[in-house]
Amino acid sequence: MRQNAAGNTVLRLATTIVATLAAVVGSTAASSAQPTPDARPASIARPLTPDGNADRKPEPKPESAPASLAASSRDTCATPASDGRHGCVEVTTADTPPAGALRRSPGLAAAVTPPQWCDQAYNQVWGTRTQACIWSTVTYTTYLVTNGQRTTTGQANITVMQYNYTDTGLGRYAHQIDTSMYSGWGDATKATIDGQATLTGPCTRNSATFPAKPLSPVNSWNTGESFWDSAITGPAAKGKCKTQWYLTFNNPGYDPAVVDYSMNEVRCDNATAGRPGIGCVIPWAASNLVYTRTATPELADHVAKAQATGLPSRLTRTEDQTVIDSNRTKACGSAPSVPGKSCDEYPIASSQQGLNAGGTRRTHPGCGFSGVPAGTGPVGVSVCMIAVADNNSQGGTNTQFFRRERVLQDDPFNVVVQ
Repeated sequence: MRQNAAGNTVLRLATTIVATLAAVVGSTAASSAQPTPDARPASIARPLTPDGNADRKPEPKPESAPASLAASSRDTCATPASDGRHGCVEVTTADTPPAGALRRSPGLAAAVTPPQWCDQAYNQVWGTRTQACIWSTVTYTTYLVTNGQRTTTGQANITVMQYNYTDTGLGRYAHQIDTSMYSGWGDATKATIDGQATLTGPCTRNSATFPAKPLSPVNSWNTGESFWDSAITGPAAKGKCKTQWYLTFNNPGYDPAVVDYSMNEVRCDNATAGRPGIGCVIPWAASNLVYTRTATPELADHVAKAQATGLPSRLTRTEDQTVIDSNRTKACGSAPSVPGKSCDEYPIASSQQGLNAGGTRRTHPGCGFSGVPAGTGPVGVSVCMIAVADNNSQGGTNTQFFRRERVLQDDPFNVVVQ
């Protein structure tokens, strides 16, 4: 338990937080549209679980911070100076997630059931291009202070799962929070929990609800839903918002205790070439750019051979036309003239892994490049003369993919051969 100066009483702290929340939420609501019974567009009201796009695979966020750094109990476990009954919360972590902590419950039916892969997101954000999850644990404790002596009267151990979801064609996203007590005893299990939502950044609140519900029984789920609209403007605008849930534990005879959780995973943009309007994604999560052997056999064969020599399947987008032109010129500027064929380079020219970043050319038998050696390793490019139809089809496939998945400058993507 954290110990603060005696004067930092839990009651004073909780009162300050509640007052601050009222002011922040009030000002946010005043600048936002009035909530409706269900303001969610149908396309994000009930997303498929897991993501309905088979080319979007869940992955951990690079260098994801532990959940304990993304949540704060505001030191509400400080021992008060005066006698009385008190409640506090502490963000907790464990080397091994508690057994049964993610047991699903019909109680989640009123909201969106997070996809099964969220179970992997213990103290680390996981995501696809349109969904992100993280879960952790928190402990709510009740205690009585008599003559300066503290006696614990109850404890509740709680799973907290945060879930973002959105759509590439909408300027709206959700920040859902689900809580479930997985073990507990004493007075702490008699508490109710409710939540309020706030934000920072270029967004407005569409709606937010987390009605007060009891913690008990064990393994029952309580849910808060909030929906946020991007407020970015301009034809090339993009931006991220940090949205936050403040969870309050109330218990008869005890002072309230507050813990807060935030997410900042969603980027909305009006900057995707060829796709006017605002849409939102999880920008660090990569979707799959797929080349099929049935539609473009020579292209697929070349990419598969190039990756087999060590060239990366995970690429990073560049929208810099100077870099794109340099990649193409250095790779294919001296390509031979072969009837019905054109030069293909891998990694693709619209990636930051092209020859503009360094390295040398390599090729394969039957590719038509005499004098260009074979090679291995993750740096450089592979070149091959492939069917003009395949090369032309690749351009359209790439463009449609970047538009559909809103892959912008510095965004990752995977190249997959099927």
